[in-house]
Amino acid sequence: MPWHRGGVNQIPANIKSGNEYQGINILNLWITAQVRTYSSNLWGTYRQWQDVDAQVRKGEKSSLIIFYKKLTFKNDQGEDEERHMIRPSFGFNADQVDGFESPDLDGKPIDHIAKADEMVLTTAARIIHGGTIACYQPSTDTIHMPDEERFFDTEHSSRTECYYSTLFHELCHWTGINTRCNRQFGKRFGDEAYAMEELVAELGAAFLCARLCITSEPRSDHAQYMANWLEVLKSDKKAIFTAAAKAQEAVTFLA
Repeated sequence: MPWHRGGVNQIPANIKSGNEYQGINILNLWITAQVRTYSSNLWGTYRQWQDVDAQVRKGEKSSLIIFYKKLTFKNDQGEDEERHMIRPSFGFNADQVDGFESPDLDGKPIDHIAKADEMVLTTAARIIHGGTIACYQPSTDTIHMPDEERFFDTEHSSRTECYYSTLFHELCHWTGINTRCNRQFGKRFGDEAYAMEELVAELGAAFLCARLCITSEPRSDHAQYMANWLEVLKSDKKAIFTAAAKAQEAVTFLA
């Protein structure tokens, strides 16, 4: 995934002290960030955010953070003993506050490609930017994309190529419902239907990138991505013909 996903791939840290959280707090904040699609690994209490001139937005839900430290006291024999003091604290992620800009973003948009933007606009697909997840959500018929500023250059692609190839992948998924291309793989592919749909979306994205001159040559990361579905192709020798045909239907619908 060629974009910054700070909330789920870095150790959670406190905004005021800069210290990393430890133990169960790491797991709890990781899970919270993933479920709520937070993009930052920075957390703080309501007051700590105020101390850095940021404000938690009204209505935001706090997350449990367990505060613990060792206390030394004298036992009945006059010897030093240690005990852990534990108390709950409640914090907010950087995505829940105003007046703070995450340090993992460079603040630069991608280099937009006019032909690609025009094609996307004509689809009338609802595309929502924000968070750290790229997906098509059938229940709301919406495409969700990370902000442009999150994308970065990789060994094989520029950040612009990464952005558009990701968007085209999700747009190909968007074409699959019954009111558009009506793609159904269940009867033939059974449990492998999901893998086939992913293969169609990736092939479609590659076709669109080539058609719009976003990338000038086949890329090894496309090949690596599709290798995950090699089992589908091995079990059904004609599967690649079906995937390519369905990808072409999606591209024709979009372009």
